[in-house]
Amino acid sequence: MTTPKKSPFAPDLLAGKRILITGGGTGLGRGVARHLVDHGASVHLWGRRQGVLEEAAAEASVSRPGSVHVQTVDVRDGDAVDAEMETLFQEHGPLTSVVNNAAANFIAPTESLSPRAFEAVSGTVMKGSFHTTHAAGKRWIAAGLPGSVLSTLTTWVWTGSAFVTPSAMAKAAVHSMTMSLAVEWARYGIRLNAVAPGPIPTDYAWEMLNPTEKSSVGATQADQIPMGRTGTVEELANLTIFLLSDACEYLTGQTIAMDGGQMLAGPGTFAGLTSMTAEDWAAAKERSKAASAAAKAQRG
Repeated sequence: MTTPKKSPFAPDLLAGKRILITGGGTGLGRGVARHLVDHGASVHLWGRRQGVLEEAAAEASVSRPGSVHVQTVDVRDGDAVDAEMETLFQEHGPLTSVVNNAAANFIAPTESLSPRAFEAVSGTVMKGSFHTTHAAGKRWIAAGLPGSVLSTLTTWVWTGSAFVTPSAMAKAAVHSMTMSLAVEWARYGIRLNAVAPGPIPTDYAWEMLNPTEKSSVGATQADQIPMGRTGTVEELANLTIFLLSDACEYLTGQTIAMDGGQMLAGPGTFAGLTSMTAEDWAAAKERSKAASAAAKAQRG
């Protein structure tokens, strides 16, 4: 457990920035939003559940009431994304940045996945990131405005990862989009980068990526990280703030790992789960169902 540190940035570093975070109602997106607001940004949160978004907005805007706005959007639906982006631009003004954070993931043997399960994960990550980036990017280009896109990835984009194949595939696609559009859109003043954080505990998502109590398997155990600990939302927020600021406008097309050295020590994936038996997987499935039900009950 680390003690929160004072921000290294000026409190007005993001003043004048209007930043969209997809999947902003929960997890890392919700945690980072408050730090962006605290540094002067106006923040828009997209997600699929209005109540959860409103709770996240209230939490993030404590220091500056009225600085966070919400829209219910399913980023897998390209037409809906474009329509809601138009509403945002018309009612609040052009965005300056997009954070592609919406994600879905769960651990399972790949042979057990249904097409619907694959689509739930890959559609949210890959299609959702593209739809949102495209909807903002084409408006920036048409208006002659600069912009910045930051996607939340994982180190699996370089290594792959067993038992989360749909997520690994989809995030690798967004990694490719980041490099591709960084070149294509640089002439318009649009930058694309990504962050690949190591394990950072958040509600629900952490439960879904911990299907077993065994400490020797998986990619979320602190004892498998050279630094001997998991990361913090504050650390991710600091990196995000820097990348969304005007501090280094020459930086584009990069995915930056922040994982305490986990990937370099390898394997920073769920390869250890190959030791699980069929009985272990059955128990893991029930545990994931219980975690999902508890999360839904807590959020109403």
